[in-house]
Amino acid sequence: MDAVGEHRIPRGIVAEATARTMFTLTRHPPAPELADLVEYHWVLRWDLRGKPPHEQRVLPNLAVHAAFFPGASGVYGPAHDVFSHRLEGRVQGLGVRFRPGCFRAFLGGPVSDITDRAVPLADVFGPTAIEAAESVRTATDDVQMVRAIDNLLIAKPTSLSTSARRAAEAVESIARDPGITRVAQLCADTGLTTRSVQRLFTEHVGCTPKWAIRIYRLNDAAQRIAAEGDPDYAGLAVRLGYSDQSHFIRDFHTVTGQPPAEYARTTRADREHAPDNDRT
Repeated sequence: MDAVGEHRIPRGIVAEATARTMFTLTRHPPAPELADLVEYHWVLRWDLRGKPPHEQRVLPNLAVHAAFFPGASGVYGPAHDVFSHRLEGRVQGLGVRFRPGCFRAFLGGPVSDITDRAVPLADVFGPTAIEAAESVRTATDDVQMVRAIDNLLIAKPTSLSTSARRAAEAVESIARDPGITRVAQLCADTGLTTRSVQRLFTEHVGCTPKWAIRIYRLNDAAQRIAAEGDPDYAGLAVRLGYSDQSHFIRDFHTVTGQPPAEYARTTRADREHAPDNDRT
């Protein structure tokens, strides 16, 4: 059961019906002191002992994540490509999803420095991050995991600058209003110039505002295609603010690695082949 309310956040688990049979995922709010910086913690567990490994794909999003998993710990920057991770054996771990625009307070430099790459936890949070990762590995429940990582983050003094808050608010504008499909509309909504928005996003979000808008609307498209199976692609392109269907198809392929029709077939096959008794 999720402990965090649902709202428009690109998550993008590919082949979700199968994924539900491979692992459990729960989300938890951070400590109150971290509410301005962290959207939520996510706890992942899987037990594939005696089963074939599972390759899980996740669509790109804007958030920086700190992952505390055996063999896969690190700080992962905003991504332009689909993320893939091999699940095998028995593992539990926790990830932190930071609010887009707010991680510079921890990083101490432009978030664009870690776009499309990962850096060791200790490089950002110091040597105590290794101890926190071990606490997550040996925890007996979610509460212990969350407490260990909350304590790690609280121990590093951070505060949001005025520009970081403006960047976070700009991302919130995109998240709040699906009608924002162009940078000019974002500028009108925030009252900032195009140059100011571009500078804020490079420094605090780690991507261009154009890419941020694209990520939200193409995650929306992926969710709609997964839900409807084979929607009217021309109509969907128009609703997402595209001037023509071919442009939409090209962007969708870039972000998901598949054209819309192929993505629809993949998700349809996923639902059909996932074991009924394992679905949740």
